[in-house]
Amino acid sequence: MRYQIFYTAGAKRDLRSIYSYIAEELLVPDTAAGQVQRIMKEIRSLDETRYRLYDDEPWYSLGLRFFPVDNFLVFYLPDESASTVRISVSCMVAGISVDSWTKQPNIDLRSIYRGAGAFNTI
Repeated sequence: MRYQIFYTAGAKRDLRSIYSYIAEELLVPDTAAGQVQRIMKEIRSLDETRYRLYDDEPWYSLGLRFFPVDNFLVFYLPDESASTVRISVSCMVAGISVDSWTKQPNIDLRSIYRGAGAFNTI
């Protein structure tokens, strides 16, 4: 099944932040571009691949899925009836548990569930 992929505003912001940090703080713009390209390439693979459900409630019941790309996690919500996938990309430090990470106050996974008007295509 072919999915239309939507990026939340937070996902777009995270991708820009990932690029900016690597390019401007670490001073390696080629690496920054490569990192963002790898993340987006894996997101495009959602047409062919299903990743595991997030184990804890309420995310499990809502069907939230996630997968790692290097030191980052991509959270997404498939909507089979509309053939869409909503993406939330977030930065995660390697070695941190997903459970403790998702409970941080600056993590907004709920943005995945807001109305379609909150999403823009890339």
